[in-house]
Amino acid sequence: MLNRFKAHFLLQALSLLALGPTCGGASSYGLTVHVVPLNSDGGKMVRAHFTAIVSSPCPPLSGLCAAGEDCFLHTTSLPFVGSKPSDWCVRQWQKTVPSDYKATINLGSDTEFYVSMNAGPKIRANSGRLNQPVYVALPPPLRARVNCPRSFYLAVKDLDGDRVQCRFARPEDGECLDCPRHSFIELDELKCKLTFTGKAPAGQYFIYLMAEDWIPAPRMKLVMDSSPLSSVPVHLSLTVEESTSSCIAEPVATGTTPNHAGALHVLPYQEERISVNYLSEVESVSEIAVVGPPQLYRTGLTSVGPLAARSLAWVQPESTLTRLLPICFVANTKSLQSEPQCMWLYQRELKTRPAGTELKCDETEMTLTLPLASLTDIDPADLQLNSPTCPIVYNSTHLTARISFTGCGTKIVHSGSELVYTNTLKSVYHYTVVIRKPSLILPLACRIPAAQVGGPHYNIGIPTESEAFGNFTVWMEIHIPGEGPLAQYTRNPRFRTNVVEGRVRRETEVGPESCSTNGTFSHGAVGSRIRQLDLVLLSNNSVDQAEMVVSNCFESETEDFAETNPIVDNGCAVSSNTLEIITSLNNSRVYRLDLCAMPTSGTKIYIQCTVNLCISTRPSTKCPELCGHSRSSSILVGNLFSRSFTLTSKASLIVTTPAPATTTTAPTTTPTTTTPTTTTTTTATTTSPTTTTTTTPTTTTPTTTTITTATTTTATTTTPTTTTITTATTTSPTTTTTTTPTTTTPTTTTITTATTTTATTTTATTTTITTATTTTITTPTTTTITTPTTTTATTTAASEPTSADMTSTTVAGSTTTMHAAKQSPFMAGVALTSVTILLQKIILS
Repeated sequence: MLNRFKAHFLLQALSLLALGPTCGGASSYGLTVHVVPLNSDGGKMVRAHFTAIVSSPCPPLSGLCAAGEDCFLHTTSLPFVGSKPSDWCVRQWQKTVPSDYKATINLGSDTEFYVSMNAGPKIRANSGRLNQPVYVALPPPLRARVNCPRSFYLAVKDLDGDRVQCRFARPEDGECLDCPRHSFIELDELKCKLTFTGKAPAGQYFIYLMAEDWIPAPRMKLVMDSSPLSSVPVHLSLTVEESTSSCIAEPVATGTTPNHAGALHVLPYQEERISVNYLSEVESVSEIAVVGPPQLYRTGLTSVGPLAARSLAWVQPESTLTRLLPICFVANTKSLQSEPQCMWLYQRELKTRPAGTELKCDETEMTLTLPLASLTDIDPADLQLNSPTCPIVYNSTHLTARISFTGCGTKIVHSGSELVYTNTLKSVYHYTVVIRKPSLILPLACRIPAAQVGGPHYNIGIPTESEAFGNFTVWMEIHIPGEGPLAQYTRNPRFRTNVVEGRVRRETEVGPESCSTNGTFSHGAVGSRIRQLDLVLLSNNSVDQAEMVVSNCFESETEDFAETNPIVDNGCAVSSNTLEIITSLNNSRVYRLDLCAMPTSGTKIYIQCTVNLCISTRPSTKCPELCGHSRSSSILVGNLFSRSFTLTSKASLIVTTPAPATTTTAPTTTPTTTTPTTTTTTTATTTSPTTTTTTTPTTTTPTTTTITTATTTTATTTTPTTTTITTATTTSPTTTTTTTPTTTTPTTTTITTATTTTATTTTATTTTITTATTTTITTPTTTTITTPTTTTATTTAASEPTSADMTSTTVAGSTTTMHAAKQSPFMAGVALTSVTILLQKIILS
């Protein structure tokens, strides 16, 4: 038992050692603490706002707040999450702690980190107020590549306007535990800039910093006090990955993306929208990771070709959040990351309304009454609401305004279980010169209970995908040309006009044995390689304005797509081996693939495509073509895109199964009459039997040959016809005429006796040899030739084989459904050949 205990203890020790030297646990991707001193006790206690990035699944917040502590947990069902370098999420909480604070914090059972801060109370000489420690924005987990140097600028802000510096945490001062510095990471302390030299093996590394604020001083003045006003912790992680592309291929911010370290001032209940846009030339953006304040509204990622966008929105709530709120974002691809960028939301404080102000909230409007005596040096004529058309009435003592909930520029937001109607009374000066006059900004809000309000805490007016596009499915199918659900367009295809017309004409002139992308196609034999395929991208979306946009497609010979070749890139076919077929359907796309020109040598092909649906928000316009305009951020302006769908399918390149047989029946011929005719001839002779000519017609597709032997009578009857010949002879019986029609399959042969509509060609050959005899033997010989009106030959059409193993699967996209590709054989036409033979009435003598 003792040995087992020692082994168990040793295993635990090795497991802890394997986590590596971290100052806060290997499962922590980052941490910041924003500190707000409490005036109630002179700053000895502070309100600490924690933001931590931890590994997924998100650990619970239980255990952070003990009984009786001043602590608040920001619980949410929609935390900030990301997938690069591995799955992570953000946890946030606030707690009242001593200004000089050191503690080990546990999140769940697997996440542990050490925190040290020094925010002791300092009274500022220039203002007489407590010093406000520095704020540092926490970016998403950082990524870099081997041998690719890059820099990371931290976004820092100080409410007092102090100078901010950053330095590495010092373990000797108790600021971190076992946190060695890395030789490949450099720090510019004055700029708070980290530089990765690129000289590090692939792996994950942790960086522990302290951010400090210093009293600003002129550059030439010597400052005697060299100690900072405060020091707060900043924990970061850097994941170094193997390099697979150029060191300058990272995504870049474009369009209306906020500038790094920029600030946006917001009023209470004021809605602010933020658009984040990126351009990535080498790899498609897989996510725009965001870390921000609780209750920040985020839409899903929109990725179209090299462009990617995500919308954010914020409404300042009445809460205990800090006045400065950072929002950081970064674009990740499979192996690349953009430069992290952060911005600041500066929340204006809620001040006390002017004395005597009354705001009455009714069911449909709010009424404001404001005494003019409280508006010092403010002219009521300069005041207006969100909409200048809404009247404001005033006299010598009071100002009054009736503000409709559905007019006057009133905005509606959802706050928890309440509807909040907001407007603002503010000073507006219509001067072209700078003036020095006081101004008024008075936020107005009415809360209306709304128990049925759902969704996020703040309902921003951005339509969701289901609201814009409804419920729909997208899928991929692969077909032999001329087959499948869009066969009406692929049998005789028309190609996009962006393909050179001369080349299309040349391709259509190539014979069916050529590997070309024209409309002509013939199947090969079983075991031969398929030369062409149609790649069909489909959607069942019922919105008329919805259009399918194809960002990229690529093929591979392996299911894991380890090595790929592009088919469509940024909406453009990469070569003349791929041509888009024109259809009248906006929500579908078809591409003709010339497999002979593709670098495929295996027996299967795997294809993966990324598609979106798009709706133009501008009347009478269509979504722009991605090809040729992929770099312009205007594509994402004025158009609403669905999320990206990744579709995957496979197909066999070998013909493996012949098509099922097709049976064709020749049309029947209606006879002129149906009365049978019997002709009997009796002849006494001493000669050998009369010999008639034997006629053997041979038919050749697709001609009709009519052969008629000589006859003395023309019957107007059709089959069945019975001819009986009786001959009396002393030698041998009379031999009947033999008529043998010979046909070549596949044909239909019709043998008709004495049809009145048949042209007659006479071949009369009669030889009579007379030999004297005294004995006459009459031998009745009856030869009956019965031919039906129509003899139907059943032939098996030599139809073409189909390709086996046409299967499809789904990759990515929760509502994506893939359908198996189907093929049907071609119908081989059966040539009809009719041969009509008139049998000669034989008279032997």
